Amino acid sequence: MSFEGMWADLEGVGLDGSTGGYRRFAWTGTDELLREWFRGEAARRGLEVVSDRAGNLWAWTADPDLEGPGLVLGSHLDSVPDGGAFDGPLGIVSAFAALDGLDRTALRRPVGIACFADEEGARFGVACAGSRLLTGVLDPDRARALTDDDGITMAEAMAAAGHDAAVLGRDDETLRRVGTFLELHVEQGRALVDGDEAVGVGSSIWPHGRWRLDLRGRADHAGTTRLEDRKDPMLALAATVLEARAAAERHRMLATVGKVRVRPNGVNAIPSEVTAWLDARGPLDDDVRAVVAEVARAAGAEAVEESWTPTTPFHGGLRDRLATLLGSDGSSTPILATGAGHDAGILSAAGVETAMLFVRNPTGISHSPAEHAEPADCLAGVDALARAIEALA
Repeated sequence: MSFEGMWADLEGVGLDGSTGGYRRFAWTGTDELLREWFRGEAARRGLEVVSDRAGNLWAWTADPDLEGPGLVLGSHLDSVPDGGAFDGPLGIVSAFAALDGLDRTALRRPVGIACFADEEGARFGVACAGSRLLTGVLDPDRARALTDDDGITMAEAMAAAGHDAAVLGRDDETLRRVGTFLELHVEQGRALVDGDEAVGVGSSIWPHGRWRLDLRGRADHAGTTRLEDRKDPMLALAATVLEARAAAERHRMLATVGKVRVRPNGVNAIPSEVTAWLDARGPLDDDVRAVVAEVARAAGAEAVEESWTPTTPFHGGLRDRLATLLGSDGSSTPILATGAGHDAGILSAAGVETAMLFVRNPTGISHSPAEHAEPADCLAGVDALARAIEALA
């Protein structure tokens, strides 16, 4: 099936008609539809699909246990709340399309296409959960106990979807099969917008993390309690949000309070507790940590770390080889760092030879329905992956 045909098949899955964004959350019915689509596209091409201990899916042209570690392409299919169409799916659709254009009898080693589970962490709060479990970065007991907003644990959600959470843990057998990992992704910024090249090569991922702040107060009546008698945690939340912006500006980092939970969440009730989640990232590890510390002081609460990824460089030799390979008419391929986390970064930190390709996004916007890539640029990404397969496999 063509790139356009695959894209059309995915277009309506998880689409929220009221916002125009996608709600594709891990271990839900929508997620299972996406995973079935992946299995179907693999079967259409005669690829064998296996699941690892974390529930990530791998479609192989040949058995890497018999023929040696392979070249793996791919990305993820889940989304943030009201996310865009391209973040994740572009990498998987492009991988299938790139494989279609090649003579598979000429492959020197197995080629795999990966579909990572729960990359966004939108439901259970830990980004790249599938690749973190695979590489042993995420403790399986902690993962099983993570809960969504309805109090459902990850273990319960996995069981409902037919995956045994008891087997979670580092999967060395799967990791041995991956000789090289190459992830194509829509650009989540503006580095390529004003240039002539539709595809860039990743150099590294900025350090980034998520922290939870529990802001305590006292529930009371909004209409009868004097201002001086109130213990309103919304004031601490306001200080937290303002300090996140101010501290980020001081250190030239990025910081966002993007998720809040208010209890009891009544219009006429002073809250008893507010939980806020801080996302902080930037070029330097120490400066990100400094921003978090300053926000916690302003909030008067401990910043509880839920995930942290230090600076993650991609394989230098592979990066340079791809940049040379993809350059056209003597022009150099753009090389760019990214502030977004990816499964490729988790695999790179685990010692896998890893690289990333980015496809131009004319809006520069991501995690939003406004995220976009032009059809011609998507096909340029497919061509880049095909050339990479020819060179590397």
